[in-house]
Amino acid sequence: MVGLKPPEVPPTAAMKFVSAGMAGCIADLCTFPLDTAKVRLQIQGEVRIPRTISSVEYRGVLGTLSTMVRTEGARSLYRGLAAGLQRQMSFASIRIGLYDSVKQLYAPKGAENTGMSTRLLAGCTTGAVAVACAQPTDVVKVRFQARSLSDSARRYSSTVDAYRTIAREEGIHGLWRGTMPNIARNAIINCGELVTYDLLKDALLRTQLMTGEDAGECGRVPSLSLQDPTPSSSPPLDNVPCHFVAAFGAGFCATVVASPVDVVKTRYMNASPGQYRSALSCLLALLVQDGPAGLYKGFVPSFLRLGSWNVVMFVSYEQLQRAMALAWPGLA
Repeated sequence: MVGLKPPEVPPTAAMKFVSAGMAGCIADLCTFPLDTAKVRLQIQGEVRIPRTISSVEYRGVLGTLSTMVRTEGARSLYRGLAAGLQRQMSFASIRIGLYDSVKQLYAPKGAENTGMSTRLLAGCTTGAVAVACAQPTDVVKVRFQARSLSDSARRYSSTVDAYRTIAREEGIHGLWRGTMPNIARNAIINCGELVTYDLLKDALLRTQLMTGEDAGECGRVPSLSLQDPTPSSSPPLDNVPCHFVAAFGAGFCATVVASPVDVVKTRYMNASPGQYRSALSCLLALLVQDGPAGLYKGFVPSFLRLGSWNVVMFVSYEQLQRAMALAWPGLA
């Protein structure tokens, strides 16, 4: 057995909600420099209004990270972390912590197994609701990550100052800039992450691909709640190696399907007022300037970040909700 054993009483929706937010913060702390490198590579070469010529060129993940450390200092890798953690506490809590509850709402009454359409619908729903609630934190995070030391016009003294400045200069709607492409991105990512993770872990447990020599039947239909309603005397397969493999696959699938929307979202959020009329105009400008390949700018750091983020987040999420259920069994 690797990690905490699933408790006999499943964790409550509140436990999942809190655990998801905490796991998202842990994953952000571990992978934030990769996210910053992704943002810098995605906006590189962007034609700005007014037009400027950037003297800094980023090449690859390691090149971007080393260039930032050399020109801006090591702290630049974590610029916008406060907004990122604020984002995860609201964003991850909703889209991941409420996934099981929403999935149960959409599931037909009396159904033994959850269908693909139900999983996809639940993933789209929690992803869209999470964006609507956490969009301002995402805007501020991207602004901090995209800003270099030479970009004095975009300097914010703090995260709170960034919220105030954006609201004052661009209006309240400025804090929700890029909401529609972000909803599209996160609906896709949520399905790519949660549904793929759900399906992969289900397959691993059903086929016992992660079994050891002494492991026997698992005897359960798994879900993200990961509770075993029929405990077995055999060592359970619902452990960290299983979560690791499923999370890695989920991160890759999410990166492939969401990268084009992610590039447009990043550029549109970071745009100067009046630079793009809409997210569609941002997409068209990107295609004219860079061609279809521009939709996958920063793919490697995106995968490194999203893949590692998923692994850290899902493994932490599984263990945190189990720890909470074991620590406070009376609340479960």
